[in-house]
Amino acid sequence: MFDKLTVPTTGTKVTFKDGKPIVPDDPIIPFIRGDGTGVDIWPATEKVIDAAVAKAYEGKRKINWFKVYAGDEACEQYGTFQYLPQDTLKAIEEYKIAIKGPLTTPVGGGIRSLNVALRQIFNLYACVRPSRYYPGTPSPHKNPEKLDVIIYRENTEDIYLGIEWRKDDPIGAKLINLLNTELIPATAEHGDKQIPLDAGIGIKPISKTGSQRLVRKAIENALRLPKEKQQVTLVHKGNIMKYTEGAFRDWGYELATTEFREQCVTEKESWIISNKEADPDISLEANARKISPGYDALTPEKQKQICQEVASVIDEIWATHGDGKWQDKVMVNDRIADSIFQQIQTRPDEYSILATMNLNGDYLSDAAAAIVGGLGMSPGANIGDNCAIFEATHGTAPKHAGLDRINPGSVMLSGVMMLNFMGWQEAATLIQQGLASAIADSKVTYDLARLMEPAVEPLKCSEFADAIVSYFA
Repeated sequence: MFDKLTVPTTGTKVTFKDGKPIVPDDPIIPFIRGDGTGVDIWPATEKVIDAAVAKAYEGKRKINWFKVYAGDEACEQYGTFQYLPQDTLKAIEEYKIAIKGPLTTPVGGGIRSLNVALRQIFNLYACVRPSRYYPGTPSPHKNPEKLDVIIYRENTEDIYLGIEWRKDDPIGAKLINLLNTELIPATAEHGDKQIPLDAGIGIKPISKTGSQRLVRKAIENALRLPKEKQQVTLVHKGNIMKYTEGAFRDWGYELATTEFREQCVTEKESWIISNKEADPDISLEANARKISPGYDALTPEKQKQICQEVASVIDEIWATHGDGKWQDKVMVNDRIADSIFQQIQTRPDEYSILATMNLNGDYLSDAAAAIVGGLGMSPGANIGDNCAIFEATHGTAPKHAGLDRINPGSVMLSGVMMLNFMGWQEAATLIQQGLASAIADSKVTYDLARLMEPAVEPLKCSEFADAIVSYFA
């Protein structure tokens, strides 16, 4: 079946049903060591995961690791430019759940990004990036512990689809000419806009299907959280890009108020209901005035529209959401992208799950990671309906490779996400507790040690893994 891979002699395949994994007690899990510092951080991670599983389940469960190749290590095995061999793709397709270290982005033509390629090949449409603070971790913020968010980033659309043409490309020039001479002038709202003839251009597709399946994952996650954390915020730039990012917001609300009608309430709906709860006799007009600043300056037609919206909410969901019942629902709201970058710093405890498109999610997840200690402490997962890959979120840092000094926290915490995804929460909790205890006792790698006050003597990468295991109780 495989050209250069050796499948474990023991273990059972993971399968998926209805988008959920069915995990045996002895799963075979493919792993990609990763390039650069992957040579250090993967062995440390494997040691910690194995120790946690052994401790939590006393030998009743065990991961059978299956080494596969990607990046520079794949080229060593399969030949020049074989960054993503078919063997590896077959293994991930067959065994469904995989974990990987950081990968080199190939230089030159061909694959633009191995990470993006894996997401697109396996339709891993939900990039999940939690940002949680572990006490003792150096941070540039005064109160990093207030941030505890999970970012759901749409993984397969937006500009990351990679449909673009460079300046002077004949096809790009042809498309610019068509847009300038026929398509743009035919749309009244575009006025006399024109695309410069010397421009590179790209396509930004945002689909209803892609948007709603991403928001669905986010809401499903919210339903598993404690009541006080059951909130989903749709992040977008819909005030400018109305038919792409604005549509993402609208489709997210549509999903929440149809498929999850019993479990969700929108922010505006909560205002309307709470106004009626405070004053049972409030008129539609008075309620509309409270939820819409500047109501009295609006046209009669717009005022009527807002009153109709109020009436519709009261008629449709008062029985199921009124009298305080809305407070037990998942709150769905939305925020403009540039505003949320500010608010995760100034009002971080107001947010729980952020659902966003590809580019905004890329920026936002790294910004959130910086607050809680950087990418070295930031895990990630790419999840679809039939496969999931868990990954380190940082680069390969080749100058540190083989020195046994880099922080393995990102791939290790990605392992925690993997264990939770598999339903092995007990082992996941052990790792989180061990990691938290090691950091609290200043037993950390150099990247954290040098920022602590006072500075502490750093542990090697392997020693950090040993310290985490020593705290397992």
